[in-house]
Amino acid sequence: MSKAIEELKNLEVLLKQEQNEDREEYNRKVLSVTVKDRVAQGICWSPVYIRRQYYGTAERLILEVENGGNKEIEHAFQSGSVVSFFGQSSFHSEGSNQAHGVINYIKKDILVITMNDDELPDWMTENRIGVQLMFDEGSYKEMFNALKRVRKAENSRLAELREILLGYQKPEFHQIKPLEIPGINSSQNSALNKIIQAKDIALIHGPPGTGKTTTLVEAIYQTLKKETQVLVCAQSNAAVDLLTEKLSDRGLATMRLGHPARVTEKLSHLTLDARIAEHESYREIKKLRKQAQEYRRMAQKYKRNFGRSEREQRKLLFQEAHNILNQADMLEHYITNDLMAKSQVITCTLVGSEHYLLKGMTFSTLFIDEAAQALEPACWIPIIKAERVIMAGDHCQLPPTIKSFQAGRAGLNETLFEKIAKRLSVDTMLAVQYRMNEEIMNFSSQEFYKGNLEASTVNKAWKVHPEDRPVEFIDTAGCGFMEHVEKESRSTANRDEGNLLFLVLEEMETHYGIKVLKSSSIGIITPYKAQLHILRELFEEKPYYQELKENISINTVDAFQGQERDIILISLVRSNDKGEIGFLKDTRRMNVAMTRARKKMVIVGDSATVGNFPFYSKFLDYIDKVNGHRSAFEFHTF
Repeated sequence: MSKAIEELKNLEVLLKQEQNEDREEYNRKVLSVTVKDRVAQGICWSPVYIRRQYYGTAERLILEVENGGNKEIEHAFQSGSVVSFFGQSSFHSEGSNQAHGVINYIKKDILVITMNDDELPDWMTENRIGVQLMFDEGSYKEMFNALKRVRKAENSRLAELREILLGYQKPEFHQIKPLEIPGINSSQNSALNKIIQAKDIALIHGPPGTGKTTTLVEAIYQTLKKETQVLVCAQSNAAVDLLTEKLSDRGLATMRLGHPARVTEKLSHLTLDARIAEHESYREIKKLRKQAQEYRRMAQKYKRNFGRSEREQRKLLFQEAHNILNQADMLEHYITNDLMAKSQVITCTLVGSEHYLLKGMTFSTLFIDEAAQALEPACWIPIIKAERVIMAGDHCQLPPTIKSFQAGRAGLNETLFEKIAKRLSVDTMLAVQYRMNEEIMNFSSQEFYKGNLEASTVNKAWKVHPEDRPVEFIDTAGCGFMEHVEKESRSTANRDEGNLLFLVLEEMETHYGIKVLKSSSIGIITPYKAQLHILRELFEEKPYYQELKENISINTVDAFQGQERDIILISLVRSNDKGEIGFLKDTRRMNVAMTRARKKMVIVGDSATVGNFPFYSKFLDYIDKVNGHRSAFEFHTF
């Protein structure tokens, strides 16, 4: 047995641990508690009222439901989440009276859901109903199937890729004359040439703001000069949608596969369902299905007690309906194959690459974006279909979310992207960043990227105000702003620090003027969910800030990955006598937080607590170097 196969067998064990922990958490939150408790946890709305039902793209039933319960509770529903409706009789079970769908999008207290069935069951319109999040078994099934296929592969390209990607064989590169593409910088050109020359694998290492998406789109464009079709995947639907939009804008014939509910409305015209509906032959399909429906309706008019001739007539009507539906299905199959064959780029999520239309297909090149945020088993799903693999990501930012601490510690938290970056010399780091002021960039560059990042001339000296300091640390040491743990969530919070953060924002208004703040995008970030609730609560309590409501976003660090703002304020929260900093030790999370700001970053925290940890000690040294250290005692009104 090869070392690669042993590694994959161990990975299956770790994935099973993760699945078990994930399921147990779901059971604790959903199956073993009352509906009232589910609502309190934000994973259920009950009751909900059906506001509207209609048929969307490709005749799919869409439901709009409104939360009729406590609207003050923060919920966990997200676009793309799988949900189930339940009737009063099944409030404590997962049995009958269940209907499933996928969330399209959320509008305050309204969910817009694409249903799995064409019609609503009677109980949904006759009884009180609720809606709740479901456990996603399907993704685990696809990951296990992929690992098994990769592990068992012999005498095939997949077997070769298994050994190469896990570092047990050397990758090869073609000797091709380098390209020099105008409009992209030298490191982006280097990454592009590495991709063109790669026979097996190449990585684009894209630190924050370095144009990773731009480089990836250019690489796909150049690849399609030699290949007729490529597969492009990413971990999240948001990342797939972004790439789909960029590739389509570049003039490439792009097909977005996936459940319509998981695709943004802006890109729905690029989905298979929309393309079928726009096809010149689609009217014929609708006509045939309408005819079949009419024959079924005629057949169903016959009552139970009828003679032999009536029974025969009903049978013939049903048979005719069946034959007509077969014609419609064959026509749709023809249209689908025609559309797929004409697509240069097919985009989908990693798990979505198991779409039925991709069964048996192979691609000369597979591109995976967000690869440093994806579980390794998920990456193997599309790799099965590929001759070579190109990945893009940054393993110095947030890794995948893992529920099982044991599985994560044993290796599940190490992504395939990270393994390849460590074991093979196939990565090119993009070196010029276009997002942030140089002072905001420098600490991250030194700590995570060996000092190799440089700010472009455009954003190098960006500031909110000409006399402003781009980086500041507001030190609460000695103020007595002690953290506390919230009983229900067991998350850490610090209300005093939250109040101070808004005093910092008030000072900005005094210094810059309200016009400057209103023309700036502002992000308020914290690693802790309990602190997030406090910050949002404090914000709502301050009518003064309501005119800035459209400019300010308040969220966790994880939710801000991939985003940027002109001004970022970060609340570290931790302040205690023991010097405990919890998951502030995850420096990759702080790398994300510290690289969201374009023009100004302010961090509020207790140097006496966090300064004992080497990473923050270095950061405090950097703060002194840029003259950005301030004491909370400067804000006399707290």
